Amino acid sequence: MRRVAVTGIGVICALGRNRQEFWISLREGRSGIRQIEGIDISLLRFQNGAQVPGYQPTDYFEPKVADLLDPFAQYAAIAAREAVEDSGIEFTPELKPRAGVITGCCVGGQSTEDVGFVDLYRENRNRVHPMTIPRIMANAGASQISLEFGLTGPVYTVSTACASANHAMGQAYWMVRSGAVEAAITGGSEAIFSMGFLKAWEAMRVVAPDTCRPFSKDRKGLILGEGAAMLVLEPLDRAQARGARIYGEISGFGMSSDAHHITMPSVAGPSAAIRAALDDSGFRPEQIGYINAHGTGTSANDPTETKAIREVFRCHANRIAVSSTKSMHGHALGAAGALEAAATLCALSERFLPPTANYVISDPDCDLDVIPNEGRPADIECALSNAFAFGGLNAVVAFRAAR
Repeated sequence: MRRVAVTGIGVICALGRNRQEFWISLREGRSGIRQIEGIDISLLRFQNGAQVPGYQPTDYFEPKVADLLDPFAQYAAIAAREAVEDSGIEFTPELKPRAGVITGCCVGGQSTEDVGFVDLYRENRNRVHPMTIPRIMANAGASQISLEFGLTGPVYTVSTACASANHAMGQAYWMVRSGAVEAAITGGSEAIFSMGFLKAWEAMRVVAPDTCRPFSKDRKGLILGEGAAMLVLEPLDRAQARGARIYGEISGFGMSSDAHHITMPSVAGPSAAIRAALDDSGFRPEQIGYINAHGTGTSANDPTETKAIREVFRCHANRIAVSSTKSMHGHALGAAGALEAAATLCALSERFLPPTANYVISDPDCDLDVIPNEGRPADIECALSNAFAFGGLNAVVAFRAAR
């Protein structure tokens, strides 16, 4: 089986509109969490989110194209454009049928759906936007990427709540590794800042009233985010032959189901996914130097994830640096794993680990090295990125530095 290189990264989120802005914010521990704009927050119990700042669709799309795409699909295409340009890959007529697009998305076109419901049930109109269905469909981002680059290989979207992007990237990795495709664009996208969806999260009582403080004893919940990140994957030998910059390799992927509870996490399921990723990669537990944690900042997730890491790594867990970048870019649901994969690859490539921001008080139930508030230089060989979703679905991606 072939080794799989990551040769391009594209990002748009609350921390910036490209990979460089994103990484600078992470290095500096600068949070993108701020007061929600464009929505009447007086109707909400929480007021903060991690939105893409000052976003205007016409900065990236012709008006007719923008009208066809919900923001989540726009974000997917924007991140893919940057990743492809960053990679320098040429999609030749021979490569296009052998290239795939595998994306993750949790909820699809929420803004479009919300507007449609307002039109029907509040404004009593008898019709909605004629492009409502293609704007809502969760595969719209993957389809737009396929259209823009003329890729005619496998194109589809995975929807497994907060694990969507990790499941998508893992499957893309397996397809490139096995030779099912010769290249892939993969990642995740999400745009969830509509009143109806925010009220649904409000009802769950898991959103923090101030900010996201993963692993800190005074944590009060997650902060919702949006955006997209996309990676270009190709066989390592092909990337080396064309002189591509290599951020790192995806070296393993593991997944599991808790079969436990629809919203409450277990220790066994995440532990099984971490072990599966290690087995698939061939990494020994003691090779892992960094974990980008799921780290939502909720009372249930953080101690459960801590226990899962300790169950797998035992004493070595004391020597692993663990951080949650959701403390800065928020919880972007189906895009979260992709943003965190981009963060992990940049950390390996730049030899610098991003911090867990907003950390205040140590919690004995989260007794890991969580890189509180300030990042640090570190030359790490192997890393993991965790995603544990509602429904008990777990997906873990293993990365190797490109030394």
